[in-house]
Amino acid sequence: MNVLVLNAGSSSLKFQVISTEPDRIAKDSDERLIRGEVERIGGEAIVTMQSHGGERQKTTAQLRDITAAIRHLVAANGQEDIEAVGHRIVHGGERFTESVLITPEAVKGIEDCIDLAPLHNPTNLRGIAAATEVFGRKIPQVAVFDTAFHSTLPEHAYLYAIPYHLYRRHGIRRYGFHGTSHRYVAHRYRQLRALAREQTNVITLHLGNGCSAAAIRGGRSVDTSMGMTPLEGLVMGSRSGDLDPTIVNVIATKEGLSIEQVETLLNTHSGLLGISGLTNDKRVLLEESAMHEDHRVRAAIDVFCYRVRKYIGAYLAAMGGADAVVFTGGIGENSPAIRQQICEGLEWAGLRLDRERNQALAGSEGAITADGSTLMGYVIPTDEELLIARDTVRIIRGVPHPS
Repeated sequence: MNVLVLNAGSSSLKFQVISTEPDRIAKDSDERLIRGEVERIGGEAIVTMQSHGGERQKTTAQLRDITAAIRHLVAANGQEDIEAVGHRIVHGGERFTESVLITPEAVKGIEDCIDLAPLHNPTNLRGIAAATEVFGRKIPQVAVFDTAFHSTLPEHAYLYAIPYHLYRRHGIRRYGFHGTSHRYVAHRYRQLRALAREQTNVITLHLGNGCSAAAIRGGRSVDTSMGMTPLEGLVMGSRSGDLDPTIVNVIATKEGLSIEQVETLLNTHSGLLGISGLTNDKRVLLEESAMHEDHRVRAAIDVFCYRVRKYIGAYLAAMGGADAVVFTGGIGENSPAIRQQICEGLEWAGLRLDRERNQALAGSEGAITADGSTLMGYVIPTDEELLIARDTVRIIRGVPHPS
């Protein structure tokens, strides 16, 4: 089955066409046919596409909305080859604990979660509506939720210590995000180690422009760093991560800003960008630090790595120990220097970094710890699109997820 995987943004559309079936999933023989992205939708859009084994091609086209973008992709690649559509949906609230077939009832449920993700769910819904307009209702569509993997969090991990009626009335609790990424790398770790799900006890670190950690015990998420929104937790490219909530009022009062403006500041002008005053790109920060020893640049890197290491320690305590720490995401997969700094000082937990192994891994998978480490370190590139395609096929074929 050829599955069109869509990740709809406000003015962008990431896509892949992946050929897979339940028997191919078991053999890891899925095939990626096309991948690409449409940027600056609403005007002269930039369309990047790459077919399997082909050259990367970049063109432009006047595309007024997501529907026009999908039509353009179909015209370029052929609609008859698409047999299903899988959508990344950011927030499923407490209602959606696994991927679901998109029906009018499912769409209504996603709409009911808009209050929890006002910037993302409406855009995701437009992606569903656009695909329905282009393909009609004969081609099935499936929703895969960022929050679903974390639906197994116990109450003591997801509740905030605020009046309980605020949780009951408004759903104010920890939901967690990056669930498709954490779930994929935990599954891949199981494959590499030939483990059953219940034997999988790992801490997964999705480190990119957005960052999150997850504590996975018995193959299920039992804690995660992002909260009701993606702002909580680790330091990120432009998000602050954890801070004293009183700071919001202090900034608003001192700077003469509204609460909404402070929220924007914490989401888009903070994190690595805010501390360094330069960029949210970790590669540039590392280069700048090596060349000029800029204090703010060094501080940004140090705070970032310290926060990750602190969460590792917290999750080791919460889980009663773990077997491995798994790095993924753009930074986690491609920055040996950041992985090294994060791992320094974790020898007490049994993690002994092998610097040669660590340095050799960039964009590929493997162990980065020395033989005999009781807490292993792994790098596993994430593949959220593949997971979405696989879930889409399983839902449509009526095949349960493997245990």
